[in-house]
Amino acid sequence: MATITVRNLDDEVQRRLKRQAADHGRSMEAEARAILTAELTRGGLAQAWVEATHHLRGDEIPLPERSEPRQIDLG
Repeated sequence: MATITVRNLDDEVQRRLKRQAADHGRSMEAEARAILTAELTRGGLAQAWVEATHHLRGDEIPLPERSEPRQIDLG
């Protein structure tokens, strides 16, 4: 398992995370894990991250279009 550190988290975001964690009976860390897991399994986090951090980078990071998976003959 990996460990990440989130620096410079906005105070309001931290308060909302703490409140949401309490509502779900979890620690803030467990709540953050649940949010990341849910978002990544839906696939929306990458696009949201690119959009949210665009002003920090000052450049464009294009996301390639997804293609249909190739068929594999296992026979």
